[in-house]
Amino acid sequence: MFGWALTFLVVALIAAVLGFGGIAGVAVEIAKIIFVVALVLFALSVLFGLFRGRRPTV
Repeated sequence: MFGWALTFLVVALIAAVLGFGGIAGVAVEIAKIIFVVALVLFALSVLFGLFRGRRPTV
């Protein structure tokens, strides 16, 4: 998911350099949203991992 965020960030940077302000703004907003979603999913994954723990193998 971070890969997608980086991809949209690169698209935004290229669009900004070429002068496409609207496309750059949209790509930056998409990159921000994907980045936040990835961080939330990562945090949830860490919390579930901590609370669940490892089950002993018998």
